[in-house]
Amino acid sequence: MPSPPVAIAPMQLFQYRALITAVYDGDTCTADVDLGLGVWVRGEKLRLHRINAPELHGRSAKRGRAARDHLKSLVEGKEVLLQTIKDRREKYGRYLAEIWLEQPNAAALNVNDALVTAGHARFQDY
Repeated sequence: MPSPPVAIAPMQLFQYRALITAVYDGDTCTADVDLGLGVWVRGEKLRLHRINAPELHGRSAKRGRAARDHLKSLVEGKEVLLQTIKDRREKYGRYLAEIWLEQPNAAALNVNDALVTAGHARFQDY
């Protein structure tokens, strides 16, 4: 007789379609979010979950600009799939988000992971 499944509380993820309207830095952007049924939230600030990119000021400014420009090249002006974490805001009022970019004839690209893979951010727990 097989053992019963173990109940594990999964991280709550909420999925939305969104249009990325601006990129501030390598881990922060702005989106218009489709909540469904014709309801949109415009100008929502998003903080990419699990990663940290260099800042735009100080000693890391050059790397910060490169991270921002890479994120812009990936998502600015594009429709994405947005996953927010627990649908709550972090301490600066932004939603924590995983951003997925759908690609023709390929699996969707996790933008958060792509920034780390490209060397423009690092994984970080917060």
